[in-house]
Amino acid sequence: MYDIIIRGGSLVDGTGTEPVLGDLAIKDGVIAAMGQVDGDAKEVIDATGQMVTPGFIDTHTHLDAQIGWDPDMTPVSWHGVTTALIGNCGVTFAPCKPQDREFLASMMETVEDIPREAIMSGLPWDWEQYGEYLSSISEKPTAINVAGLVGHSAIRYYVMGDRSFADQASDEEKEQMAEIVAKSLESGAFGFSTNRFEPHKAPDGRSIPGTFADPEELAVISKAVAQRNGLMQAVGATQDVMEAIADAGSRLLFSFGTKAEPGAGAKSAQWLEEFSEGRDVTAITHVRSSGLLFGLSTRFMIRGKAWKQLNEADFAQRLELIEDADFCAELVAEAEASEASKLIGEQYYLGADEKPNYTEKRSVKEMAEEAGEHWAETLLRLSRETQGRALFNWHMFQKDMDELKDLLTKSSHIYPGLGDAGAHVSQIMDAGWSTFILSYWHRETGTFSIEQAVEKMTSGPAKVLGLNDRGVLSVGMKADVNVFDADEVCELQPTLVHDFPNGAPRFIQKSRGFKATIVNGAVSVRNGELTGTRAGEVLRHGQG
Repeated sequence: MYDIIIRGGSLVDGTGTEPVLGDLAIKDGVIAAMGQVDGDAKEVIDATGQMVTPGFIDTHTHLDAQIGWDPDMTPVSWHGVTTALIGNCGVTFAPCKPQDREFLASMMETVEDIPREAIMSGLPWDWEQYGEYLSSISEKPTAINVAGLVGHSAIRYYVMGDRSFADQASDEEKEQMAEIVAKSLESGAFGFSTNRFEPHKAPDGRSIPGTFADPEELAVISKAVAQRNGLMQAVGATQDVMEAIADAGSRLLFSFGTKAEPGAGAKSAQWLEEFSEGRDVTAITHVRSSGLLFGLSTRFMIRGKAWKQLNEADFAQRLELIEDADFCAELVAEAEASEASKLIGEQYYLGADEKPNYTEKRSVKEMAEEAGEHWAETLLRLSRETQGRALFNWHMFQKDMDELKDLLTKSSHIYPGLGDAGAHVSQIMDAGWSTFILSYWHRETGTFSIEQAVEKMTSGPAKVLGLNDRGVLSVGMKADVNVFDADEVCELQPTLVHDFPNGAPRFIQKSRGFKATIVNGAVSVRNGELTGTRAGEVLRHGQG
């Protein structure tokens, strides 16, 4: 008697090999049999016409805080993700001295747009060292698995205090940091993350600790990470910094992209191939043009007295205001006069239908020219016509999908992701990246075969993290499994909800086409809806 048998599906094992029709049986949280499976089970899932794959692995999330009040880890759990890496970009909640808790929470707020009050009230804060943090969050069952990195900013502040912002560390302080990192990995961290992106600020406006650290500091830390077969993750790092990290012997994961210029994607891919020679290097990139979301349900990023009045009104009042012709004339006049508002016309319309239109090639400005109106009039008209459901997307990253295609296909060292789930929650919604890979890059464009798409979301990132028991469908592996209809799977329109602590807003996004997501042998999602079963685990480095 098995726990679950998935019958008659196309088994895509995650290694890049072609699908094979067959069954898959699960017992005691692991894959117990594959092929033609005889016997019975407590639950049988009919996978006829469906793909059966390993669960997807998300290597770039900031669910560190959300795990405290949302054990279902939405939205990624709606998109086939069964394991998420937290602690990216150098900002973590451990190590942390008791008197510094408010500071780390505030820094996460300013860097990742996660409300400080939600962080302080939603987490128990009963730890100081990283291993204690993992033990704390493991006490609350979650719908997916979590693996963690220990952050540079937290460690530097723990060791150097206020000097951590601008001063260079002494040799003794470097060794102290390396020792903390070593102990963190020995107690379960999968690696270390650092942030070199200057616009990431602490509450007082200073770039966060570690932004300007000497590359030698990272080299010292990298040696400690390499000795424990850990991972070094970096964002905003220049080539010399990445060389210091990688050449010290550790595996390197970093955020990467390409410009919207002819040939830029191929050049970026070539650079990545050359940089990776002799180094264990992996880049991660967005899967589509990405950036800020806005609309009547959120706020318009346009300056002016009338726009301020609109943004400060509640939703029902906003609907009334945009029906007022005189008030709308004021809005348009202010938009014309505001230099800071010019970029708004470079937004793209996601629509207001069930599914978002991520591949719209006309900007709002171009749509306005076709309609013979100012782009602010277009924003307001579409908002009126959709009763405020219209959403617009400012393309800040990966603006050219053709160049992104070249980057994704012409280097073997790049993987899709950068969904940033748990961060920028009221501004950006890219957590459905895995579903977009299946719907767009596989089904709509044929850029990836189903086996290629699945490999890039399963065994590939599993190797990057150092997960030896997940990411492949094979007897004895952990039973993290997806069952989905490759002809139907898609993202649904992002929606704004107020379900964070204290009613704080965030975007969520559901999916369609996932028949089942299984985590550690238990069904966590069935037909796109969470079951309430939370069999996820806090994974510890070296124990899988």
